[in-house]
Amino acid sequence: MKNRKKILLSGIGLIIGIGLVFGGNYLYRAHKYQQIVADIEIQPINLAEISDGVYSGHFDALLVGAKTKVTVKDHKISAVELVEHKTELGEKAEKIVKDVVNQQSLAVDTVSGATNSSKVILKSIDNALNSEPSD
Repeated sequence: MKNRKKILLSGIGLIIGIGLVFGGNYLYRAHKYQQIVADIEIQPINLAEISDGVYSGHFDALLVGAKTKVTVKDHKISAVELVEHKTELGEKAEKIVKDVVNQQSLAVDTVSGATNSSKVILKSIDNALNSEPSD
């Protein structure tokens, strides 16, 4: 009976220990994610200085990430393709790419309920437009 009790208590202790490790890791990643998103700065774009081409960008904030392809033609954003959008928290904000094309700017409103995801997508587009064209 005492051996069963020891085994049961050891098993419970092991489960609690594993839970603490995984829970602590998740809390650390969530905190780091919030810091990364808070530090995002979107640079104003001057489309007159951007050559025609397809530009690729990405941004990863641990729990949310995005990869984008931005097509520029005649100094206008003609298309934004959201190649990948990883989200573990919040709602998806894919509609923001249409706003960027329609307004020809990264200074668009974030999607309500998906602010962090919106900021990550915008930063991916920003990174794309500040890179060399891929074709």
